[in-house]
Amino acid sequence: MRRLWLLFAQAVTIALAVVVVLAAWKPQWWASSRTLVAAPALPAPAVAPALPARGATSTSFAAAVRRAAPAVVSITASKTTLRRAAAGAQQPWPRDFFNGRNQTQTGLGSGVLVSADGYLLTNQHVVDGADDIEVTLSDGRSASAKVVGTDADSDLALLKVSLDNVPVIPFGDIKQVSVGDPVLAIGNPFNVGETVTSGIVSALDRNQLGLSTIENFIQTDAAINPGNSGGALVDSEGRLVGINTAIFSRSGGSMGIGFAIPVDIAREVMDALIRDGQMTRGWIGVQPRDLTPEFADSFQLPVKEGVLVTGVLRDGPAAQAGLKPGDVVTAIGGVKISNTAQLLRAVGALKPPSSAVLAVQRGSDAMTLSVPVAKRPPARPRDADQN
Repeated sequence: MRRLWLLFAQAVTIALAVVVVLAAWKPQWWASSRTLVAAPALPAPAVAPALPARGATSTSFAAAVRRAAPAVVSITASKTTLRRAAAGAQQPWPRDFFNGRNQTQTGLGSGVLVSADGYLLTNQHVVDGADDIEVTLSDGRSASAKVVGTDADSDLALLKVSLDNVPVIPFGDIKQVSVGDPVLAIGNPFNVGETVTSGIVSALDRNQLGLSTIENFIQTDAAINPGNSGGALVDSEGRLVGINTAIFSRSGGSMGIGFAIPVDIAREVMDALIRDGQMTRGWIGVQPRDLTPEFADSFQLPVKEGVLVTGVLRDGPAAQAGLKPGDVVTAIGGVKISNTAQLLRAVGALKPPSSAVLAVQRGSDAMTLSVPVAKRPPARPRDADQN
């Protein structure tokens, strides 16, 4: 009996050993005998969105540049001046050589072709006093330009070149321009060649900057540098929305604050210069200043908005109509006036000889005055704030 038990134990041990070895080397033999439990499905791996093809992305302004850039030109304005030696200076060469020597000053700027007839807009300060003006197109052609007319009040000038098949920039609509819209500045900064910079419209209707009499600037952070003056500010479709004019800078280079003359003012000046050779604006002979809440409270005025008249030119149109210092102009021709810039534009838009009805607050009395409109005198630095 004991011998049988030993034989049985040895047989079982050998059988278990065989099972273990087979399970390790041939697990698939035992698959049919196991209960399989499906593992939870893993989430599909995230697939990165396909990148748009080059040129198809909405952030590219290549089409706008192709549309606008050919119409932007480089301007070289030369001015000859007589250089004289200081009185009593001792020169190692004959005095006549130095005293009668001509010196040529060269200025660089940009311009925008606005007509197939060869008319182009630029800044008045780019060509002011120039004896010779050379215009170079983006296709390499060059030609001398003549000044059709200038408007110092807006710092605009209209030139004309005699070239065939000139590219022309399309005009935009300033009413469609909003703060935050993308814009491009195109010009010839530092004479490095035609350059395009991008930014947004930072603000509209910037005024009281002391840059010109008629101020209604578009502010942008698109880089504008010396040489960009007179160049184009265009929208994302390549349409002209402004003429680049000035920058705020402590270093002479761009600091992200640039100013452009709106296209509506540029077109108005262009049309007048083509038609009449000059820009005629209305003038009533007053010195205006924004009405402040402190002044209104001090004099117990019933109005809080308007333009304070601080001075009236003797025998001028406003004086003849009875306007006095201390009066507050609240409307012109039924259009509400809230600040000095609005008054300057409203009066400038009047065509002399004519008359304008001014709504005036004099102390506690509201009245209307019919003021004759005269032609605005040529702008001078000392009376740039007078209208």
